[in-house]
Order: sequence, then C-alpha cells, then structure tokens
Amino acid sequence: MDTLLNAQEREFAQQMRQFYRTEIPEELRFKVATGQELTKEDMVTSQRILNQHGYAVPNWPVEWGGQDWTPVQRHIWLEEMQLACVPQPLPFNVSMVGPVIATFGSQEIKERFLPATANIDIWWSQGFSEPDAGSDLASLKTSAVRDGDKYIVNGQKTWTTLGQYGDWMFNLVRTDPNVKKQAGISFLLIDMKTPGVTVRPIQLIDGSHEVNEVFFDNVEVPVENLVGEENKGWTYAKFLLGNERTGIARIGGSKVNLARAKAYAAVTKTARGTLLDDPLFSARLTRIEAELTALEMTQLRILSTQAAGSDKPDPRSSVLKLKGSQLQEDISELLVDVLGPQGLDFVTDRAQGEGLSDLPLGAVDALPSYFNTRKVTIYGGSSEVQRGIISKALLGL
Repeated sequence: MDTLLNAQEREFAQQMRQFYRTEIPEELRFKVATGQELTKEDMVTSQRILNQHGYAVPNWPVEWGGQDWTPVQRHIWLEEMQLACVPQPLPFNVSMVGPVIATFGSQEIKERFLPATANIDIWWSQGFSEPDAGSDLASLKTSAVRDGDKYIVNGQKTWTTLGQYGDWMFNLVRTDPNVKKQAGISFLLIDMKTPGVTVRPIQLIDGSHEVNEVFFDNVEVPVENLVGEENKGWTYAKFLLGNERTGIARIGGSKVNLARAKAYAAVTKTARGTLLDDPLFSARLTRIEAELTALEMTQLRILSTQAAGSDKPDPRSSVLKLKGSQLQEDISELLVDVLGPQGLDFVTDRAQGEGLSDLPLGAVDALPSYFNTRKVTIYGGSSEVQRGIISKALLGL
C-alpha cells in the first residue's frame, strides 16, 4: 500500500502501525491472526484502548471523539488495523448508528448516546432485516404506532448479528403505512431490556451462534428515542449503508487471509515441490492478488475524490462492497482447497476445544470461516442490490 501513498500518508501509516503493535495486547492480536473466536470482553477491551487514544471513531465529528483526517487517512487507519490483526471497533457502534446520530440526531440524543457508543459502554444491535424484508429492506413491516409520548412497536427483526450481547438496538420501523414504502419509515432507538423484547438465537452452518431473531410485542418506546424526523428513516438508512459498504470491503483482512493461504501452500508438498510451484494454483493465486491490488487502488481513488464530512451516500461504495465481498469468498475457498481433507477436522476440534498438532497454526478455522463467509455477498446489501445501484446511479442505465 505504501507505494500508493504520498510522504505524509506513509508517515501516518507508520504511526498507525507502531501504535497497533505496541498498545493493543499481543494475545488479542494473536487470536485474530490465528482465526480464534473473539469474546465480547476481547472486543470491548480493544475498542476502549482505541477510544482512550482517540482512534475508535475517527469518522465522527471531532467534537464527539472523531479525527480531522482525510478519507485516505481513515482508510489507512482501518487497513493498518486489519494488517496488525487488531479486533476492529464494533461496526454497529462506530460505522452505523454513531454517524447517523452525529449527523441527524438532536443535541440531546447526541449527548445521551455518542460518548457511551464510542467507548462501547452501550453495545448496539442492528434492527434492519426482517423475514420478508432483507434485500428489499423498504418492504419492512415492523410497526411503530404513536400513542401520546411513546411508540408501540410490534414486529420481528432477523439476522441480528451479536444481538445476544446487545444493550440497545437501532431500528427501522414503519410509522406511516399509507404512503409509498420508502416514505413511511422512521429510525428508532430501543432499549433491549424493555418488556416485550425477545431475542432468540439462530445457529449457523458453522455451528456458531452469531446471529439472532428479535421479536417486539407491544414494546413501549419513548418518542424522545426517535432519531431525526419521523418518516425520514429511509434517508438515514441509505446514509448508514453507504458508510457500511465502504468498510466491509475488508481489504486489509483479505491481505492477511491471503498471506495465510500462501504460507500454508508453501509447506504443502506436491510432485513439483510445493503447492506454490503448481502452475494452476499459482495462476489462481496471482489472479486473486491482482484483483485485490486493483480493489485497493479503486478504493484509494474513490477516497481521494470523496468530500470529507459529506452526509450523502456515495454510490461508488457499492463497487467496493461488491468486489470486496467476492474476494473474501474467493480467499476463504482458496484456504480450504490448500488444506484439503485436513480442514474437515474443525468439527471435532471445535467440539472438544483441543488443538490439532498436525495442522498449521490457525488452520482449523478454515472450513468454518469458509461457511461463514458465504454471507458476505448478502449482508450490507446483496450483490444483486449492489449491481442495481451501480447500473442506475453510476452507469445511468
């Protein structure tokens, strides 16, 4: 990446590199580097260290803990974090609800929530997708009916990532059913301890409990928990998703995982020497490396022309999300293919919590990561949705 940066940006990258490798506990970074599952405490510890030094929420306004950085500097902040295998700040707090509150919330809402959100004193959950409203998010049915100084919320949300840890939930709710579907949606903050809120786990194909479904049964929510204006939630949601899609290209994380695959391939013996000497494997690896480099150049080009502090979603972020998620899947598949039958041992290993000495360090997460990574072309807007945005907003089709 350094060859794509100017002198000031390279100096900033070195500053971030040094910080991450000296201030974040090595045991946390080792867990990330070897594919181990992070606990809630791991994530909270890391984010609070970042927040203490002013590095948890650099994309926020300076008055709320942000940094007066260029978009390129924010990219460096994130990429160097991923390259150093530092647990990333909770995206629901940092990249989603925080910027929405900072941009559209009242002063009272900002003072009430932003400091606690940055320091992860509040763990936020996302209440967007519903059983019949995922990619077609505007078709959501969860209702919020005004009753004096409160809303009565009824409905269901699903695929709520890490919702089992949630303190509060930011929700898209329908406050006016009599207008076109995008126009009658509001952005509401709900305390997950409120009577009538039920969280139920969903077990995934990799055996983990990462996502949940959340039910609302006559949940009473104070009107003061409304962010911005009633029925303007779709505008806030588009702003949120634009921020999310840029970050989840995960270029730094893909570099780390690709390096792991190359390291395992270098010790995998074949008739030609090692797997790296196989021409078909080498061609496949080279293609992924070239596409990842092209994606990084594209992201830097977009960031260099992006207006700092703009509250308008950038449709070009859909290009990053589309290609970034495809590459994440390609790299996870590459790692599984390198390991071959050895990767199947993850089932026994996870169940018993024991290491397998025959495997390279951290390799036992390859197959569960492969299964889990199938989701990345769906969340944050499916690849089909991204192609629709690109064709309409960028190509004018």
